[in-house]
Amino acid sequence: MLNKIAVIGGGNIGGVVVQEVASRKLARSVALVDVKEPEFAKGKCLDIAEGTPVIGADINVEGSKEYDVIEGADIVINTAGVPRTTRPDGTLPTREELLATNLKITDFVSAGIAKYAPDAIVISIANPLDAIVYRLHMNLKKDRSKLLGMAGVLDSARYRLFIAQEAGVSVENVEAMVLGGHGDDMLPIRSACRIAGMPVEKFVSPEKLEAIENRTRKAGGEVVKLLGSGSAFVSPAWSALEMAEAIIYDKRKIVPVCTLLKGEYGVDGLFIGVPAILGKNGVEQIIEMDLTDEEKELFKKSVASVKKTADEVVAMTK
Repeated sequence: MLNKIAVIGGGNIGGVVVQEVASRKLARSVALVDVKEPEFAKGKCLDIAEGTPVIGADINVEGSKEYDVIEGADIVINTAGVPRTTRPDGTLPTREELLATNLKITDFVSAGIAKYAPDAIVISIANPLDAIVYRLHMNLKKDRSKLLGMAGVLDSARYRLFIAQEAGVSVENVEAMVLGGHGDDMLPIRSACRIAGMPVEKFVSPEKLEAIENRTRKAGGEVVKLLGSGSAFVSPAWSALEMAEAIIYDKRKIVPVCTLLKGEYGVDGLFIGVPAILGKNGVEQIIEMDLTDEEKELFKKSVASVKKTADEVVAMTK
């Protein structure tokens, strides 16, 4: 159990993270900061706190509009950002407009972390994932072991679910990994996908696998379309908590993590989703997978997309 976990952003994802931290008893204290409404974070935290006697959790749950509530946190989970929602006139903001808005929010987030939790390990969920993690790195200049983006855990979970459903087996039997950026060029690694240790092709046809991999790349949008308003929130929260628990319990667990590469996979200076060992120090080791020639080319394409996004972030900074 940690002393304190902080959550930035009290929307759907942030709310699930706070209640799960309390119910799983991951820290003695959990703090939520949300700047939207004066008492919003306090109200959300009071609701959760009033339920802690029911679940037997002696956890302090505190919310505030001010960033000082996160002071001394061991882990900070960032969910702050605005979704791409329809304007009153029926139009949607452009990708550039959404990115510009969320980068400004990320600058405020960075300032709060730097002032009140400078030594914390930061796990960021906010989208666009690749851009937000890159901006946090620009602002905080943290060692790469202490700044992580959550995307691959969720993308891999979606891939595993779709495989399990098609094969008619338990999700526990499916082992899979999705690498690259968190977008349409993400890369499900078919060569590493196993069902109970056996190649996935033994259970699922190539045609079905291709359809599943395409669905995995578009899975976030599928949820958005079905909901009608908002985006996925439970699965991203659980995925970030899998990363947090690997750190809290020093599991040294291999999971796909958006992390800063320094020559691995032939990439330098970009945050890319790759397998990494997570332990008490954060990212403790990056694992270089053996990819097929086709997967190598697709990985390069995904890296190029992330590079384009990083260049946009730098340009917007200027």
